[in-house]
Amino acid sequence: MRTLLLLLLFIYEARSHAVSTPNFVLLMADDLGIGDPGCYGNKTLRTPNIDRLARGGVKLTQHLAASPLCTPSRAAFMTGRYPIRSGMASRSQVGVFVFSASSGGLPHSEITFAKLLKNQGYSTALIGKWHLGTSCHNRTDLCHHPLSHGFDYFHGLPVTNLRDCKPGEGSVFTRALRLLVFLPLQVIAITLLTLAVLRCLGLVQVPPCIFFCLFFLAALVLGGLLCFLHYFRPLNCFLMRNRDITQQPMSYDNLTQRLTADAAQFIQRNAKTPFLLVLAFLHMHTALFSSKDFAGKSKHGAYGDAAEEMDWSVGQILDVLDELKLANNTLVYFSSDQGAHVEEVTVKGEGHGGSNGIYKGGKANNWEGGIRVPGILRWPGVIQAGLEIDEPTSNMDIFPTVAKLAGSPLPEDRIIDGRDLMPLLQGRSHRSDHEFLFHYCNFYLNAVRWHPQNSTSIWKAFFFTPKFFPEGANGCFATHVCFCHGQYVTYHDPPLLFDISQDPRERNPLTPTSQPRFREILETMQEAAARHAETLRDVPNQLSLGNLIWKPWLQMCCSSSGLFCQCDWEKQVGRGSH
Repeated sequence: MRTLLLLLLFIYEARSHAVSTPNFVLLMADDLGIGDPGCYGNKTLRTPNIDRLARGGVKLTQHLAASPLCTPSRAAFMTGRYPIRSGMASRSQVGVFVFSASSGGLPHSEITFAKLLKNQGYSTALIGKWHLGTSCHNRTDLCHHPLSHGFDYFHGLPVTNLRDCKPGEGSVFTRALRLLVFLPLQVIAITLLTLAVLRCLGLVQVPPCIFFCLFFLAALVLGGLLCFLHYFRPLNCFLMRNRDITQQPMSYDNLTQRLTADAAQFIQRNAKTPFLLVLAFLHMHTALFSSKDFAGKSKHGAYGDAAEEMDWSVGQILDVLDELKLANNTLVYFSSDQGAHVEEVTVKGEGHGGSNGIYKGGKANNWEGGIRVPGILRWPGVIQAGLEIDEPTSNMDIFPTVAKLAGSPLPEDRIIDGRDLMPLLQGRSHRSDHEFLFHYCNFYLNAVRWHPQNSTSIWKAFFFTPKFFPEGANGCFATHVCFCHGQYVTYHDPPLLFDISQDPRERNPLTPTSQPRFREILETMQEAAARHAETLRDVPNQLSLGNLIWKPWLQMCCSSSGLFCQCDWEKQVGRGSH
């Protein structure tokens, strides 16, 4: 009898421990719009596995990215803090890292949820896209690398997927090349032609060395262009496994299948111990890609093919959890780092951006289409299935939620802006803990959201808005993304005010006539913004020009023969990974 009681007690304690230390699978899409998944209303894009996840868990309908751009949004997601607090908010037009040999990145002083969970005995892995920097002072210090931020294992792309990574897909640098290459070449050509004509007419004596210098300058510009076009792909589009480059340049052949298989293997290796898996998809950022099993199969061209392949990957991960009987002890989260990139249109006129549903704007701006993203959480038996929550939540909330569930105290030496989601998800609370949320456009406070207590209203006040172009468009098509200051924005005094609960499309700004409490509401929101500003501290700007530019001494290469960086060890290393 005593033996039986001890056995029952052991089983009870084991179950209690399992519930108190769940596994975490965090699935992060790239540039996926809230209007893309079927569970958010799309009738023609097939996402059965994302929909399955939503049916088995909670769907957040006002889930917000802390920034509408990749790098700052991911920094906020990892740390639970507004990116301006970590220096991951740019003051210039370039708001993300584009070179692998940049020196900026997520500071080592920042604490990610991976660090907290690793200290709690979790096995941690990030598979897919990182985009938070690589090295600081030399190519081997890897100070910003995932392994320096709490992850035991990394397999993926240290920077980001770009059109320039896939031959024939164009370039994101078209505007810069026009300014730095084609414009100077035109000036040189006109100068040469003018001097030649003047010399022929005998009006000016032009020494031959002048012509030589101009031709030499033109050759330098052209040579720089050719080097850039030749070397950008191998130097920036490569895969790493932990600290080693395994494929340079990166191949898109069955890329999703390879990363998905590695994620499944990580779960299988750690089935008997607590684990954290962050699977950060390269989909849906351009360049779009999909394997032969998905290419040409959707109703939405290359974008739809890629989305349906990503959904397949989600299904593979869910199936592995079911097969290993881990689903009931695993919190699964699915989201996107920001809204769909509406300005992504090819030279042939094909749209390569997704759908933000009814919402205005998209990636790189703080209209709802840029920051309102899918948010799905599933934990069978703990979170009620089929629940829909319309309270304001943030991707910063994952940090305190995961930390508390893993039994880790939150850092006490810094402000954590995220809030624990579990009371909301379990119905113990019916209101978000976020009374105010602050929407940044890079370094600049763009808008404030206020959900007053004892009110259903959700006020949103814009201090400035981007100038869409052409007029009447739903994005900044002339510049490919919207910018955050100067001639590219319109400043508002008084701020532009909306009630998102009544006007989610942000079509009808309120006025003192239409809203009697107009000035009172704005005053409260401006006071909140001022209090928030007082909590900010000066920190090094990780996205300054000096930290963004390419530094040859930081360049990683799998070959020792100069810049001839070509290798493919993916299959060999994959078979031997552990």
